Order: sequence, then structure tokens, then C-alpha cells
Amino acid sequence: MFVRVLRLAALVPAAVMAPQGLCAAAVSIAQTSSTSEQYPNRPIRLIVPCPPGGGTDIVARAVTAKLVEGWGQQVIIDLRPGASTIVGTEIVAKAPADGYSILTISTTHAVNPALYKKLPYDPLRDFSPVTLMVATPFMLCVNPKVPANSVKELVALAKAKPDLLAYGSGSTGNSLHLTAELFKGQAGIRMLHVPYKGAGPAFIDLIGGQVQVVFSSTVSSLPHVKSGQVRVLAVTSLKRVSAAQDVPTLAESGFPGFESSSWFGVLAPAKTPPDIVARLQREIAETLKTAEVGEVLANLGGEPGGMPSAEFAAYFRAEIVKWG
Repeated sequence: MFVRVLRLAALVPAAVMAPQGLCAAAVSIAQTSSTSEQYPNRPIRLIVPCPPGGGTDIVARAVTAKLVEGWGQQVIIDLRPGASTIVGTEIVAKAPADGYSILTISTTHAVNPALYKKLPYDPLRDFSPVTLMVATPFMLCVNPKVPANSVKELVALAKAKPDLLAYGSGSTGNSLHLTAELFKGQAGIRMLHVPYKGAGPAFIDLIGGQVQVVFSSTVSSLPHVKSGQVRVLAVTSLKRVSAAQDVPTLAESGFPGFESSSWFGVLAPAKTPPDIVARLQREIAETLKTAEVGEVLANLGGEPGGMPSAEFAAYFRAEIVKWG
């Protein structure tokens, strides 16, 4: 900025560039450079705090591919997995608040405050919520040999024989594990938790009968439901999913208000200019409406997001409270 002001002084008559005029010019340049009209004018770094190939990575790449088309600027996908997304998240928390370092998050970001006594960032104070990209509900699945054809019957079976039923999850503390714990708490039942190294192995053992219950993503569940290898009792969204309209929600099955999903959103560092946050939200929301991105989200069994930043902030706060 100092160099630009000096150059301006060499071109403008001295009468115009009096001390007061110099300050006004500097402020004018600063204000102009911070507005969303010039954003983005250089590559953006999108931190994905997860391993490659997962849902967060897939959604991030689909959305950014369309953003690049509209902006004419490169979006660099920077994979920074580690410590349950904490490694990559900390990078953005400490990045300049200029809109050129942004973060994709998942449900894990709302769960971590309840799992870790101390985080290297504040999940609320250190970020500016941009928008929700997609929410993917889960399915409550049981092995076909389990004598329960509804949620009510499953709850009755678990109450009659505490700890007889075992449920599998991808790991301790992930969203599938915590969804099952949320269900157990509301139903007042006991089931044995069997953690696996990934949701895939847990589902394989559900088919084999080594565990009797699993909460799984819709995209993972539906092929096995259709083949008869597992039975689905309910979905965890507040509304029935389009891919399985005959499957009731848990809210319909005696658990009013029950909602759990794997969701992916976007955050920017705290104090990012509101006009840049607004433009990011607007542009991402538009990409979610495109056929190309819509197909990716449908393959994941998800519903497109795009909610305004204030609404996403409220949603995120509610998720932290719920999982806490």
C-alpha cells in the first residue's frame, strides 16, 4: 500500500495530495481492494482436513470445479488430514482473514469439542460460517435374522435382552457411532458397541451376522437393502429420502425430532470481510444447483445445501450442543 501511495503522489498534483488528501486516497484504495468485486483475483486454497477419496474430498472437488469455471481463478485443494480433522482446521483458523484460505468441514467439526478437552482453535469464535454444502442422512439397518421389522420391535427386543444386540461403527467417536449412542439414549436401551477400522468392515460384519445393528450412509446401505442382505428400519433425516420413500424416519417411528446426518460445509477464518463471505455463499449455492454437482451429491445419497451464512451458523451451533 505504501508503494502504491508513493506512485500515486508522483502522478497527482501536490495540491490534491495534501496530507488530508493522502489519507483519503489510501483509505479509498484499501476499501476498494477489500470488496467482493475484486474477489478472487488470485488462487484460493481450500483446506480439506480429511484423507483423499472420502465424502469431504469428493464434495469439495465437485464444487470447486464449478467455482473455477465461474471465477477463472484456480482453487487449490490442499489435503491436510490428521488428528480427526484438527490438523487442517488449525491451519485455516490461523490463516489471514482475506478469503483466500477456506476450509471444508464435516460433522466431525461439531463433534470434536465434546471429544477433546482442548483444541488449538475455538470452533465458533475462530471461524466465519459460509454455507452448508450437503447433508447425508443415515439408515438404521439390521441383519435379516434379527426378529425386528420396525424400530418399535427393535427397541422392544433390546429392552427385553440388554446387551444381547451388538452394533458396529466405523470407529469410536465418529458420526455413526454417536448416532447409535443418541438413539440408545433416547430409546433407553443397551447395545454392545463394536468399533471397526472404517464403516465398510462394520457393514460387512452386519451382513455376516457378527453384529446385528449398524447405522450406515444411504449410499452404502441401499444396494444391500435391495439385494435383501440387510433390512432397513428407518432413516435419520427429518424427512424421508427420495431414494427410499417407503422407509420411515426415526421421527415417524416414535422419536420426534430425531435427526442425524453426515454433513459438509465451508468455513472461512474469523473476521473475513462479510462481502467476501456473502459472495462465497452465493457462488457455492449456485454450484450446488448444477446438474454435475447434483449428480455427485445424489450418488452420495445427500440433499444439496446452500443455506445463507447466518442460517448455517445457527445450524452449526445447534450441532455442537446436540453432540456435546
